Amino acid sequence: MLHEELAGCRKCRKMKGPVVFGLPVASPVLLIGQAPGPREGKLGRPFAWTAGKTLFQWLHRATKADEETIRKCIYFAAVARCFPGKAKDGGDRRPDAKEIVRCRPYLEREVTLLAPALVLPVGTLAIEQVVGEKVKLEDVIGHLVRKRYHGRDVDVIALPHPSGASPWHKMEPGKTLLARALRKVRNHPAMHEALALSMT
Repeated sequence: MLHEELAGCRKCRKMKGPVVFGLPVASPVLLIGQAPGPREGKLGRPFAWTAGKTLFQWLHRATKADEETIRKCIYFAAVARCFPGKAKDGGDRRPDAKEIVRCRPYLEREVTLLAPALVLPVGTLAIEQVVGEKVKLEDVIGHLVRKRYHGRDVDVIALPHPSGASPWHKMEPGKTLLARALRKVRNHPAMHEALALSMT
């Protein structure tokens, strides 16, 4: 029902459809990206291109699971569910405040339905939306923080954006902090539960 509503959403005129969302898995782990890129709509799943390859490499380091298994055990969402289009500098446009607000009710309902124990925000925008303030990556990556998110107390382990346009995770302190974050993902009970659910 929720995914049907998402698929029919046309609230944002500047956004380029179709709406992109992950598998409807009942997972204790919720991963939140910024927005799909230009190819995800055609491929029909989030993180389906270059940044996704890097993200799934990271999650494999944390879980030893392949992409197919990870997609079956983690619920993939985003701050905005449609491709925002290109920015003037040639990169992907960052969703604006009104677009974020229009998409937020879907995330609120997903949190209510899933009751996640662990939230993995990926990239600066998603991190800001989950933790409720602007933060430097080095102050949040590699830490587990407890936050109130859409009415639920959750553990948050933030990850940098896996885009090739950002070198942050390829140099220090990013490399060390990313490794620390992935260890925390690997050791979190919700991640263990999610992997076990994917095998049933």
